[in-house]
Amino acid sequence: METIRQVIEVKGDRKVEITLPDTIQPGLVEMVVVVQSMTQTDLETAPLSSNLFGFLPRRIDPRQFQRQLRDE
Repeated sequence: METIRQVIEVKGDRKVEITLPDTIQPGLVEMVVVVQSMTQTDLETAPLSSNLFGFLPRRIDPRQFQRQLRDE
């Protein structure tokens, strides 16, 4: 399993295109998408090492985030 974090601008058509790294082999994969709105300030203060597995930005309470996922 590999975790990839990218900041993407959503346009009016709400379509998103992601280029996956070469480490992802062609074939069936399961992809989980978590959408969290960001401000420009959030983007500027996000750590650069955010591609680590299990990373959540400091502005998100991990327990609250987990509860929200379970509720959905």
